[in-house]
Amino acid sequence: MTAKLYLNDMYLREFDAKVVAIEGDLVSLDRTAFYPTGGGQPNDTGFLVTDGISYDVADVIKVGNDVGHRISSSNLPQPGTKVHGILDWNRRFAHMRYHTAIHIIDGVVNRDYSDRGLITGSQIYEDRARVDFDLPGITREMAEEIIGKANEVISSNYDIYAREISSEEAQRIPGLARTAPGRELIRSLDMVRIIDISGFDLQADGGTHVSNTREVGKITFRSIQSKGAHNKRVEFVLS
Repeated sequence: MTAKLYLNDMYLREFDAKVVAIEGDLVSLDRTAFYPTGGGQPNDTGFLVTDGISYDVADVIKVGNDVGHRISSSNLPQPGTKVHGILDWNRRFAHMRYHTAIHIIDGVVNRDYSDRGLITGSQIYEDRARVDFDLPGITREMAEEIIGKANEVISSNYDIYAREISSEEAQRIPGLARTAPGRELIRSLDMVRIIDISGFDLQADGGTHVSNTREVGKITFRSIQSKGAHNKRVEFVLS
């Protein structure tokens, strides 16, 4: 099983590892800081370097309990080869900022609008993100109100960190998972990783985040799109 370094050190930009397996154009390492696509967060990209050769990591995916690094080369490093991984940090940090922004928006909805609706999904991009609301009566004005409250949270400079708790403890925390699939996942795990925005919000999550809300910057409303009677998709950018 690949040791997932990004779970404990989300600011790790470079690392050393060893190739343990190759399947097609996928290279598996004994440890990695490259985040694989999942949970609405895109994969990292970057390079694996060995003996003066630089391999472009074009995609990263989950392969069971391992992480597969898709290499755009016909001459792959063989099992046993020691490599040095280098992340495209600008891409990763953008994902971290947007992922935390989504948690903050979700936290605002859970705090102030939970009796009326919830967030049902999200997607992160390098230059924007979207959030899907199941919130009857939501309008552009309400979406901008929610984003305004989220920016107030950002300016409060809350520290953010990841920690693990047991499944039993996680199931006792209201709102830790806010969808049925999320609650089912918590019940199936032995340990649950949570992202703690200290003093504001707790959510079960396996992604990467900034260490303080101030690093998110400012959330700016971009658009709202109808996805049903009371389902709306809101897109935003960060500055």
